[in-house]
Amino acid sequence: MSENNLVAPLTVDTDDLTLTVAGVSMPVSSTGDQLFVEVPTLWSAIQVARAVNFDVERLTRVLTTTDLTTELRVRGRTVAVVGTGARPGVVSRELGIAPAEFRVGGALTALGNGVSAAVGRVVSVLR
Repeated sequence: MSENNLVAPLTVDTDDLTLTVAGVSMPVSSTGDQLFVEVPTLWSAIQVARAVNFDVERLTRVLTTTDLTTELRVRGRTVAVVGTGARPGVVSRELGIAPAEFRVGGALTALGNGVSAAVGRVVSVLR
């Protein structure tokens, strides 16, 4: 059996798990074979990405071997997927994050939600 054929399925159940990187607290939830890492803002996601120097291919191998998928979510929108469920495309390759999947729609929606929240805060202060 080659290394590519090895699968050791893992189930992850979380009730109260928080991951903190570069001062950014990120709640983690799961459905067993999917992990959801909730990042509060797009800016926080950029801070975490800059602080963590990880090998996407190695992380993908670990997640694929354990039959897990991890979704990075910002403001409730999936912006990146790593592991078994990832389907990288042209944007992922151009960003240099393949075999992870970057979801442009999720990132744009998260950005729009962030701008909307910021405008809402400014308006409430000016009232």
